[in-house]
This record gives sequence, C-alpha cells and structure tokens, in this order.
Amino acid sequence: MTSYDPLVCEPMEKTSPNEDADNRDPARPARPRTFPTREAGVRDRQPMDRSVDFPVSVVLPAGGTGERTGLQTPKQFCSVLGRPLISFTIQAFERVSWIQSIVVVVAKEYMDLMTDIIQRFQHKKVQVVPGGKTRHRSICNGVLALGEATREEGQMLAADRAKVVIIHDAVRPFVEEDFLYKIAMSAKEQGAAGAVRPLVSTVISTTSEGYLDHSLERAKYRASEMPQGFTYDVIHQAYQRCTESDFEFGTECLHLALQYCGTNAKLIEGPPTLWKVTYKRDLAAAESIIKETLSQSACIITGGSAQAVTLADALQKAVGALDTELDITPDLMGDNSKYLLEEWNFIQISVSHSCLSEVEAILMDLEAVNRALLHPVVVIWVHLNGLDELSVSRKMAVPAAIRDLASAAKLRNILVYGIQLHQSADTERWERSVLRVAEITSTLIRDRSPALVGQLLQA
Repeated sequence: MTSYDPLVCEPMEKTSPNEDADNRDPARPARPRTFPTREAGVRDRQPMDRSVDFPVSVVLPAGGTGERTGLQTPKQFCSVLGRPLISFTIQAFERVSWIQSIVVVVAKEYMDLMTDIIQRFQHKKVQVVPGGKTRHRSICNGVLALGEATREEGQMLAADRAKVVIIHDAVRPFVEEDFLYKIAMSAKEQGAAGAVRPLVSTVISTTSEGYLDHSLERAKYRASEMPQGFTYDVIHQAYQRCTESDFEFGTECLHLALQYCGTNAKLIEGPPTLWKVTYKRDLAAAESIIKETLSQSACIITGGSAQAVTLADALQKAVGALDTELDITPDLMGDNSKYLLEEWNFIQISVSHSCLSEVEAILMDLEAVNRALLHPVVVIWVHLNGLDELSVSRKMAVPAAIRDLASAAKLRNILVYGIQLHQSADTERWERSVLRVAEITSTLIRDRSPALVGQLLQA
C-alpha cells in the first residue's frame, strides 16, 4: 500500500478530459463562515439543526490530473498543512450527521494512496472506487457503487440505498452544511438541484479566424458550480441513457438529467465559498483560510499562580485586540478538559521556573484525545522570569530542552514554541513587553510556522 506523505509537485504537460470546466469566480477566494472540524466544540459556529428524513449519499469525483495547477501531483492529493486537500473535503461531509455515506472516485493508480489517506486520518463513511477516463465515467462509477447491494462491512444494504445523491468536486473543501441542506431538499422535491454563481466576466463567441462573433448578455447567464444533487433514480437513469459522446466530452450532470430524464433542475444561488482549487496559488489560499479559522481562539493555562493570572488577563486584552479570543483556565482537568476538544491553540504560562513539565502534561493530554489528527495544534510556553536573573547554566539549558521537546512533538503534529518574558518594576516597560508577547503569540498561532518550532523567543 502506498503511504501518504506531503507531496511536492513538479510541472506536468499532459492533459486529461477528466477535469471539469472551470467556472470558478476568478476573484479572490472567499472565506467560509466557519471551517468544519470533526469535533464540534462550543466555539464552532454550527448551522441550525436540520431534519433530513431520507438517505443522502455523496459522490466525490477525484480522478483528475490537475494539469492547470502546473504540478505533477493531482491537486486533490497535494498537501495543505500536512494533509491532502481531499481529506478536508471528506471532512466537510463527514461532519454532516444526515449524510450516510461518501463514495470517492479516484484513478486506479491512486486507489492505494486514497485508501491510505482514509486510514491515516480515520475518515468514516467512505468507500473508494476506481474512476473512468473522463469525468462523467468517474461519476457514473460512483453512482453505480451506491446502488450495489452488498453486505460487506462498510458498505450499504440495498434497503438503505440513497434517496438523494450529492455530487461534489473533491477540490472544493469549503462547502457548508446549510447549503448542502438546500441542495438535498430541492433535489428530493424537484429531482435535481445545483449551485450557480453570477458570471464575473462577459462570455463571448469567436469566429474560426479568431474574431469576435457575438457576446452573451451576462445578466441572463450563471456559472454552474458544485455541489449538485439528484434523486438516485434520476442520475442513475441519466447515465444509463446517455451517449458515448456525453461520456467522452460532457461535464454537466444537470444537463444529462434534463436531456435524458426530462428533469429540470432547481438552481440555487451558492455562497462565494464554493470556489474550486484550480491553480497552484489556490492551494496557498486554501491553507491561508484554514490557518485563519484555526487561529480564532486560544486557551491560556495559568496553573493557578496569581502572577500568571495577572499576565493572562493582560494578554487576554491585548490579543483580543488582534482578533483572537482567549479563555483563561487554571488547568485542563475536570470540567476544564473540554478545552482539549474545543481548542487548537494553548498557551502555558510558567512563573519563575524553567521546568517544562507543564508543557509535557499538555502534550500528553492532547495525545490522549488525538487532537492533532486533522489539524496542527499550537502549544506556546510563556516563561515569566522573576526579577532575579537565571544562572548562566540555566540560560543555556532552557533553549536546548524546549528544542528537544518540540522536535518530538512536531512528529505528532503539535507545534511547540517558547517565549521568554522578564518581569520589570518599570510599568511602561512591562506593558510594552506584554504587548510584545501578545503580538508574538498571535503571529505564532496565525502562521503555524514549522521553521520556528522549538525556538525560545525573547519578548
């Protein structure tokens, strides 16, 4: 079995009809209201509860070669924060309670890699099937897999076959539950439904000689986007009836439903977060969005020290001005252990001693709940020195100790940083130092830089 590693990409030249038409808004990618996480803590702004009383399944075509990214690795397998992009898309559907199964369709040569990704990141509800040579052939394989009545572990019984099938691109990771609900309900009622977005640029037709023939009135047209939803019977019948030409050259599922089933799809205006990772720069944009979402809040652990609480209060005000919400807690035990499942960022304040045992305890707690499985977790050790200077030997030992601790933690997807702060009797100097700690902390949480892991920064 092929194991997954963050993939570095080389330019490629070949093309494939398995890529769908790129209708994405060329403007700057929009940010989702909330990026889905597997554990829904109190900080996750969840959509309202949705009642779906019929089986819904998802087909994710992921057989494209991604030539427009200019990378040798298909974009769905490229690494974003140490995780393949397709894993984020799967996660977006896994968190939706009323979606019963997800079929991922990949090229045969990537079957082992996709299976390894599912196992490594502990994805549930997922079945992997081989794709075809074109987009429609791949989607058809996914639809047929949903209809197979087998009793093998991890697959559906015939009685549980999906009433509605949602088709979505594997490289659109920011789809939100409330919009999926609209698609699913409209598909059940109308037989088919799809997302659309306004056209940004005017579409023109050219002559064979390369001159302008005519232009379309932009206000009358929309860009077809994903997700799209169908009743199983409609999409299955459409693929049974369509032609070889449709399979080879077509890209629009809604058109097949109309042409071969007489089903006129309900078109729903989608949010700007439906954008698709198409070019290499889009991978960087996706990573930026995920980092921003992970950096919205943090937890400060004081150990109950009065000095640590005072510093935590000051940091809470300063970091809050930098758009990061901080909660303060004396420890992560008992009721306070909830932060281990809610937060992605932890700040441990240690006063007057340079022992890293408190940080080691946090790392053990995070490992116990497997918190860093899907996203890198940040742990920042803020060491508040007393007015008396440390001995030379202690000054040398502390940086080495945090480097060793951080190196081991990094292998488990936990990023450990250190900040050293010296107490001062000068109020103005002290306030400047606290502000500096807030700025450093905010930057470390936001950037999640591997290059600074294990560094002891001076505030």
